Amino acid sequence: MLSETITAAAAGTWKLGDREVNRLGFGTMRLTGNGMRGNSDGAPIDRDLAIRLLRRAVDLGVNHLDTAAFYFSPLRSANELINRALAPYPDDLVIVTKVGPGRGPSGEWLPPATPEQLRGQVEENLRQLGRDHLDVVNLRRTNQDSIAEHFGALAELRDAGLIRHLGISSVKPEHLAEAQNIAPVVCVQNTYGLDRRLADANGLLDSCGEQGIAFVPYFAISGDRGEAGASETHEDEVLAVARAHGATPAQVRLAWTLHRGPHVLAIPGTGNPDHLIENVTGGALRLSQDELTRLRSLHQRRA
Repeated sequence: MLSETITAAAAGTWKLGDREVNRLGFGTMRLTGNGMRGNSDGAPIDRDLAIRLLRRAVDLGVNHLDTAAFYFSPLRSANELINRALAPYPDDLVIVTKVGPGRGPSGEWLPPATPEQLRGQVEENLRQLGRDHLDVVNLRRTNQDSIAEHFGALAELRDAGLIRHLGISSVKPEHLAEAQNIAPVVCVQNTYGLDRRLADANGLLDSCGEQGIAFVPYFAISGDRGEAGASETHEDEVLAVARAHGATPAQVRLAWTLHRGPHVLAIPGTGNPDHLIENVTGGALRLSQDELTRLRSLHQRRA
């Protein structure tokens, strides 16, 4: 059984540039209902509950938050919640945001930002978070073949002191190489998990490890369901491992992801305080080589 006294430190640490974080972080998208689709998939949780949840995450050792200015619903903004809950910010807290996509005031998706428009998105994140610089900014690719112009624009903002470190998201190996030729990349944020193996198939996960770059999966628990959240049904292999450890299937999925390498981080999000504790304690779950092999076989059967 996993103890509820475990903190996020049990997952180990990794450095995003010069900022050391616990490998088990927290994604804020679900605090707004559904930050990528506005409010279409359910109402946001109570504002006071969201604030308490963020503070509880930090109390549990989470010092890596994932957010974005486009995570908002008609009633909630993830950045505003972070600011209200945690400012003045703890010295060890690293807030990672992303730019590229944009939404209008009513939640409608706008055309992806041009390189020239990225400064406005960075400044909006600064304003909402109440910061004079951003710890890490990920450029979220929106299907363009080359990210050179966009990443170059962010590199200029880093040189100007608005951004400390740069990352990229939703990319292929060639985009990482392209970005690395412009400025150092400290993290790659892509979808990945037991149900999603593209980062293995194209070698991106291993390439990040070889270069000392954090690989930060999103949807590590929900897998193919993505923004819809975790499924109530699970494969026999996952259930068997969960039973052996007195753990939940979600904890097994999270632990398997973290076992993929010391450079692999996780940012599971939730609006449920019990699930927050479940995710944090899942970072302490240690799987045997036999269990990893069984789960790897399941993973390799995925597209």
